[in-house]
Amino acid sequence: MAHTTDETLTVLVYSDDRNTREQVTLALGRRPAADLPAIEYLECATTPAVLKALERGGVDLCVLDGEAVPAGGLGLTRQLKDEIYGCPPVLVLIGRPQDSWLAAWSRADAAVSHPVDPVALASAATTLLTARVARRTPAHH
Repeated sequence: MAHTTDETLTVLVYSDDRNTREQVTLALGRRPAADLPAIEYLECATTPAVLKALERGGVDLCVLDGEAVPAGGLGLTRQLKDEIYGCPPVLVLIGRPQDSWLAAWSRADAAVSHPVDPVALASAATTLLTARVARRTPAHH
């Protein structure tokens, strides 16, 4: 399926750590998969910034740092899933693979462990974004 050049996906990246946000944006790049539109990033360092961005709408994927302080991405994920109607898919970065139960508790759509593995992150993000694009693209008969 061909995409128009002006179509973009918005990925919100939340972490209090600028280096973590940078690792995520570098790992995903402008286009994590050839069949996806280009990505625009919305970087947030605080919970209020995340909530404000989601209230505005237009976010296609949230990548939240589970290790962020003071508000970790796992608790934030659960809050978003509870409070935001039609919450976009959420990918959480977890401290250790053993923390995957926390990701399940938070109702995250996917989890990747720190340090950021660019291949794993791009793969998980591509899966979520592809499903998101498929849902918002009207079926052509």
